[in-house]
Amino acid sequence: MTEPGWASLLPPLIAIVLAIVTRQVIPSLFAGIWLGFWLLGGLNPFPALAAAIEGSIAVLASPGDARVIAFALVIGAMIGVIEYAGGVRGFVRTMMERQWVDSGTKAQWLAWGTGIVVFIESNLTLLVAGSVSRPLFDRFRISRERLAYLIDSTSAPICILIPLNAWGAFNLGLLGGTEVDDPLGVFVAAIGLNFYALAAVLLAALSIRFGFAFGPMGRADARTAGGDLLWPDATPMVDPRLLQDEEVDSAQGQARTMVLPIAALVVMVPFGLWVTGDGNLAAGTGSVAVLWAVLTGLAVAWLLALRAGHSVDDLMQVSLRGAGALLPVAIILLLALALGSVTRELGTGAFLAQVVGAHVPGLLLPALVFLVGAFTAFAIGSSWGTFAIMIPIAIPLALNLDLPPALLLAAALSGGVFGDHASPISDTTVVASMAAATDHIDHVRTQLPFALTAAAVALAGFLIAGALVV
Repeated sequence: MTEPGWASLLPPLIAIVLAIVTRQVIPSLFAGIWLGFWLLGGLNPFPALAAAIEGSIAVLASPGDARVIAFALVIGAMIGVIEYAGGVRGFVRTMMERQWVDSGTKAQWLAWGTGIVVFIESNLTLLVAGSVSRPLFDRFRISRERLAYLIDSTSAPICILIPLNAWGAFNLGLLGGTEVDDPLGVFVAAIGLNFYALAAVLLAALSIRFGFAFGPMGRADARTAGGDLLWPDATPMVDPRLLQDEEVDSAQGQARTMVLPIAALVVMVPFGLWVTGDGNLAAGTGSVAVLWAVLTGLAVAWLLALRAGHSVDDLMQVSLRGAGALLPVAIILLLALALGSVTRELGTGAFLAQVVGAHVPGLLLPALVFLVGAFTAFAIGSSWGTFAIMIPIAIPLALNLDLPPALLLAAALSGGVFGDHASPISDTTVVASMAAATDHIDHVRTQLPFALTAAAVALAGFLIAGALVV
């Protein structure tokens, strides 16, 4: 890793600014990667271009990263089979006939509640909640941007509050590498202090209860109420053909064709964590468990479709088409991972942590850890990468300054989730856009006012907590 400096901030900043200005995420991410390798290698841009290409491909050398990308393709195949076999249509019809969801408000509560219940892994939460709720949002003319916001606000913010899932396992591992005596106890104590996660979930619920919206979200809601699902220049993150398959009459679809594959997927995740952790859920490998789960979901969808009379040839074509529809998402994930790798080489996170220093007054330290964690996650597009940077710094600071470790842990976790929640180059933000089948930049723009509001509440909470403990 090079000596970190202000220049280390440029690659992620360039990627973020270009993504917002041009509305093109893939070239924006690659521009950031190219600049990162340019800074690493010297002043010649042409070798840096070759290095950027190789660096992007090198992401696949990591089994965990390769599983994440494979997961995106397999989930596309699974969605394609479920749609083809009429599962989503059957689910919507069942919801309507039994009057379980007979209004736009109930559809929103379904999306919010699904995010609360499926807390095992953030991308899994997004995909399940999006798949279940999107047809209902379209039917009741509720904007897809609002769907993306609701599921994004109940994925990572919920996952970070649960010790025994992939997120908990990762952070407990980081805590175990510090000098704290009781990692699990500190994590549990931090749950009630994780002000951003709690505020984000509560704000999403309040937005449903009272039907309010800030700026861009209000305009998106008005557009959808008028009959337009997307803005004229929008590019949904999912190929529309994947969502509008007319080969199967809606009367033929059954709810179980959608419910059973998703149920199998959800159940398989803790089983995978248990197996890969040798009987310890907290020690399991999240990427392995999630890939196993989505492959199981695809297998169940195939079995149900075969039983309904669809041929193997048709299902193979549908699966490949579904995977192809999510190829742009896989490419974005690949480039986001490559950008995170080059920012680590540049020392972006380490530099941001260094600027805090050891001279900050104790009462301001929780708020400052939150802000630095937030900016780090926003810049590198990864909450987990931010946790890996901030936790080994925040916990020793707490121990040395005689501050509650749980408070600074909560500040680091809150900052990482907020920055990831707001960043256009975050993989969870990308998957939320995909799950809601909306334009990615539209999702970022409509969600940001809500995320900033929750962040303001969190910042006030950490300032008050810091004043109380010092």
